[in-house]
Amino acid sequence: MVCGGFTCSKNALCSLNVVYMLVGLLLIGVAVWGKGFGLVSSIHIIGGVIAVGVFLLLIAIVGLVGAIHHHQVMLFFYMVILFIVFLFQFGVSCSCLAMNRGQQVVLLNSTWGMLNNKTKINLEDQLDCCGLLNVSNSRSQFDEDVRNCKAPCTARGGCLSCGDKMLNHATEVLKILGGVGLFFSFSEILGVWLAVRYRNQKDPRANPSAFL
Repeated sequence: MVCGGFTCSKNALCSLNVVYMLVGLLLIGVAVWGKGFGLVSSIHIIGGVIAVGVFLLLIAIVGLVGAIHHHQVMLFFYMVILFIVFLFQFGVSCSCLAMNRGQQVVLLNSTWGMLNNKTKINLEDQLDCCGLLNVSNSRSQFDEDVRNCKAPCTARGGCLSCGDKMLNHATEVLKILGGVGLFFSFSEILGVWLAVRYRNQKDPRANPSAFL
């Protein structure tokens, strides 16, 4: 059987969805591990990572079952949802790669403003810093964060701001995230192409007179 045949398309689609299932389980496992060891205390971050893992796991299961049984309806919904995820992920990945320092500052400020005090204090302890950015438009918030800060650097009498520490590595992190996101987005469009191709192929073991 040549690689463009029914069996090869089926095996390729099954293999791709097994990989998606492993990635989904890995995301769930990492989130639970991080919560269990106290590495991440924010329930919103934990919940978001677990939700992404569960969503990817469910999509992979739909694709895997549809591929095994050559189920037309399941394959249709699988490729539609996967294409929507591809568009979203491709856009986010390109945004990460194109984000400049000014946009990074705006993003950090908006994200920091959504965190509660407990999460801020835990983050300051882990990064050994106090406050976000000592700038004029958020000076009052910065002063309040510094007063509440309990990072180890306070005992030494001098702390860097968390924003400066984050921005030092933000560009590199965004490039990594954007690159990984682009890689997975192209694997998703590969999954869509395989699903479309496999869905339109005739099962050689099926009744020749049956409707495709």
